[in-house]
Amino acid sequence: RLLDIWLVLQVRQADGGLAAPVSTLSAGALEQLQRMQGMVSELEAGGDTLLVRSIELNAAGGEARVLLLRSVADVVAPYRQLQLLLAGITAGGLLLFAVGSGLMARQLATPLRSLLAATQRLSRGDYSVPLEDTGRQDEIGKLAQSFDRMRVDIAEQQAQIRHLAYWDRLTGLPNRENFRESVQQAMARSAEGRELAVITLDLDRFKHVNDVLGYAFGDQLLKTVADKLSAVLGEASGELARLGGNEFALLLAPATPQQATELAARVAQSLEQPLAIAEQTVDLSAGIGIACWPADAPDVDTLLSRSEIAMYVAKRKLEGPLRYDPVFDSVSTQTLSLLTELRRAVDQGELRLYLQPKVTLADGVTHAAEALVRWEHPQRGLVPPMQFIPFAEQTGYIRQLTLWIFEEAARLLATQAAAGLRISVNLSTRDLLDLELSTRLAQLLQRHGVQATAFCLEITESAIMDDPQRAEAMLNRLSDQGYKLSIDDFGTGYSSLAYLKRLPVDELKIDKSFVMGMETDADDATIVRSTIDLAHNLGLSVVAEGVENAAILERLRALGCDEVQGYHINRPMPAPAFMEWLRK
Repeated sequence: RLLDIWLVLQVRQADGGLAAPVSTLSAGALEQLQRMQGMVSELEAGGDTLLVRSIELNAAGGEARVLLLRSVADVVAPYRQLQLLLAGITAGGLLLFAVGSGLMARQLATPLRSLLAATQRLSRGDYSVPLEDTGRQDEIGKLAQSFDRMRVDIAEQQAQIRHLAYWDRLTGLPNRENFRESVQQAMARSAEGRELAVITLDLDRFKHVNDVLGYAFGDQLLKTVADKLSAVLGEASGELARLGGNEFALLLAPATPQQATELAARVAQSLEQPLAIAEQTVDLSAGIGIACWPADAPDVDTLLSRSEIAMYVAKRKLEGPLRYDPVFDSVSTQTLSLLTELRRAVDQGELRLYLQPKVTLADGVTHAAEALVRWEHPQRGLVPPMQFIPFAEQTGYIRQLTLWIFEEAARLLATQAAAGLRISVNLSTRDLLDLELSTRLAQLLQRHGVQATAFCLEITESAIMDDPQRAEAMLNRLSDQGYKLSIDDFGTGYSSLAYLKRLPVDELKIDKSFVMGMETDADDATIVRSTIDLAHNLGLSVVAEGVENAAILERLRALGCDEVQGYHINRPMPAPAFMEWLRK
């Protein structure tokens, strides 16, 4: 056998048979081959198939041939190996393709899933986790870098908003909302039997300081007072806050009434020392009120309210620090239940919307009115506003009253009869500092299908200056929504014209004390004329309230005043009566 080939030499004998003198086949295969006569192309032997090729030889005296035999399996074997090799190569290629595709998909899908998770975190307000894949140089990396920059920017903006919402920008102290939360948390942490106290103080003659020495000096004075109070508080377990304007508060936790009284006395003593600021010496004092928990109040809002009540009594009596006493609330027990009754008045429909017309002097037509509220008590009858509005402002319930007035006005403006009418609504300090005010008003507008341009929002100077930065931010939001903004009681506050010029106001409303004094006081007349000229030079309209007679009306007309309101035009009327008056 040579090169896997078998060889057989066949010679034909004289009798015609075939002999095989030479053979490399096995005996069995040779015997089978010999039995097969004639030409043979295949031979089955030993379970294998042999291919047979015959080569005729020239031989003397006889016939001879050589048979070459080769196994089919041997012939096919290289091709099968090649098939296996090709199959292996194909399988390897597919595997590599699958692995490569998987890696490629992972390179794309994993970062995209990471970006998706990041956007979901951002939507939940979680800006603390940096994005992955920002180090990549491809499009995915650029996208991740953009998202991360957005995350950082939003986080910074949110931090600024939170700081503005909870901290006083001028002094760096906690503001009213922050202080309230601190008191509430201190109450929750206090073990049974442990007390805490709140000391509230309001600087005397601060308005005079601003009027005489200017707003910038007043700011510096407030910062100096904040430093002085911090020094008095020292290492005591407590917190100092600026509640707004010239009002500060201290929380002592834990503290007995005696400890609170002693600290309040030290505060009063420290304020008796003259302050030297910018080459000016200022003598200060303050009304100081104290309220203790749980002895004087059951909850945080009542505690703060009663501390302020004690403070106002102390300012009025000029007796130094005073601790809250129930007699401070009012001369009768009626005031003690006033807040509860006021809440019931809203729920049970005891409040009434009144409107006072504002006449445009150019055409003598009433295009606007001021919204007011009256309380029709089932037992007390018609309660005068001065008996419940200041109390509502003091307790914070004024925000609910403002929303009630606004919604009733919106409900009226949604009627066909009120088409073209603009209604003014007054905002208090607490309204202006409420971060949700613009959102709540927008919801009421949407509910009744009324545009913001149908409203004028009136804000006093003092309300703005209690916290100028937050007030300015809220006024900008309200202006952007489309409300007309008016400065009410202009001339009685302590704001600077430079600051008012920055505000997005549309109107100045001259305080009635100047308008009513025009006939008899030359200074009042000068103030009214100057205010009208100033407003018009700034592109603002002017409203004069307190017009009591025709003579004042004509003088205002001559001075170019835009709108007037007062008893000479008409008194405040219930909304139905106003609409009937307007129709006639």
